[in-house]
Amino acid sequence: MRKNIVAGNWKMNKTLQEGLALATELNAALEGATLKCDVVIGTPFIHLAAVAAAVNTKVVGVAAQNCADKASGAYTGEVSAAMLKSTGAEYVILGHSERREYYGETSAILNSKVELALANGLTPIYCCGEALDVRNANEQNAYVQKQLEETVFNLSADDFAKIVIAYEPIWAIGTGVTASTEQAQEMLAFIRTLIAEKFGKDMAENTSILYGGSCNAKNAPELFAQPDIDGGLIGGASLKVEDFKAIIDAF
Repeated sequence: MRKNIVAGNWKMNKTLQEGLALATELNAALEGATLKCDVVIGTPFIHLAAVAAAVNTKVVGVAAQNCADKASGAYTGEVSAAMLKSTGAEYVILGHSERREYYGETSAILNSKVELALANGLTPIYCCGEALDVRNANEQNAYVQKQLEETVFNLSADDFAKIVIAYEPIWAIGTGVTASTEQAQEMLAFIRTLIAEKFGKDMAENTSILYGGSCNAKNAPELFAQPDIDGGLIGGASLKVEDFKAIIDAF
């Protein structure tokens, strides 16, 4: 049975003190509540240990936003999967569109990151999605299929069963163009079909697939009611407890 998940991605926001306050406030708002989804917050590296210690990780899971593609060594400024695990983090967001676009992350790099995350007991939240020119050319299915085939579809079935997929319609994030609920459901259903073709129907039915395109309190109920949308990867709306909790409560 696949899980419903609402995962916040704080990106490069909040000082350590601000982030700790936000995580503590969210934990207080959720503890004792009847939740119909798992809740995860993706914090900057420097927050991880403090946040993991401050929250009840049975209520609020903690995610890193990236990890190195090397296990250890002379890689100044990098943070390994083993280091992330040692902070108490349980998840790591990999392949985010901003990492691909701004930092040149390739499929080869992401293969290494996913493998190292899994080897260290972290759950990858693996992102895929197309830009506006790809969508306008009606090539989004082939594009996303290629992203998956070059990376997570290389995993064994046992390892693939440990990951979460997040679809980001890059063309609908900060562009003024809005993806419809139908477009979101259509793509997530397509991804689930690809998983079934690669790993079988049972795997497809048990893989959580999140929608990562400008999800908010207003559209979350309609999105989460779709048969193939198992939650959201939330950006700006995860930076305020009231906004984030309203999305969590949409299930």
